[in-house]
Amino acid sequence: MDLNLRGCRALVTGASKGLGKACAKSLADEGAQVFICARNAADTERTAKEIGAVAWAAADVSKADEVRRLVREATERLGGLDILVANAGGPPTGPFDKVPDEDWDIANQLTLMSAVRLTREALPALKASGRGRIIHLTGYGVKEPMSDLVVSDSVRAGVTVMAKTIATDLAPFGITVNCIAPGPIMTDRLIEVHAARARGLGISVDEQFKRFAETIPVKRLGEPKEIGDLCAYLCSAQAGYITGQAIVVDGGVNRSI
Repeated sequence: MDLNLRGCRALVTGASKGLGKACAKSLADEGAQVFICARNAADTERTAKEIGAVAWAAADVSKADEVRRLVREATERLGGLDILVANAGGPPTGPFDKVPDEDWDIANQLTLMSAVRLTREALPALKASGRGRIIHLTGYGVKEPMSDLVVSDSVRAGVTVMAKTIATDLAPFGITVNCIAPGPIMTDRLIEVHAARARGLGISVDEQFKRFAETIPVKRLGEPKEIGDLCAYLCSAQAGYITGQAIVVDGGVNRSI
């Protein structure tokens, strides 16, 4: 299927590795002009060359002034903006009674406010596009929360509600807004989470992943490309009737309706 993304102008944040990188690569493979960012300049430049991004910038999306600079730079470099893929690193983990206020503050700025600011700053260009696409990467815990991810799930739920709300407001401008809620996809973030769980159980990380894979209906962990390809589809003209959705990609783990 040709997704008709050739020439579309996309900004993808948190894209030096993991799911952000996978989304950026899938878009670039479909012919989109992709501008990527992440905090580490060397990693971001390396990824940009690897996936064929047209430009890149180092930016910390948890900071308001850097979001403004980033969106302005991307819009100027691309000559407009058709697609925003808002992604950021994972918030701190831990059970509720062990998480200090500082971690909640970090998560709010990194995950929720970055999504708010990126969307707000990109809106003028996306409205001018006439076929804008906004994708927020969240997590399957927004549907079925997990105790050691209480901070992440709480703030990502806020992103989900925001996206659902503005999807209605932005539909008249030809803009769709959707969330991708990844489950157990093999990334550095998943390794971090399960390494902590393995320590708590007194077992190796390999054993923890083996046990975990057995709880997944499809009996395997997901690959970042599976998220990237869904992102590319949601950005296509073919997905123009899909908006306001939070699509879980987890191999069947989530039991919510």
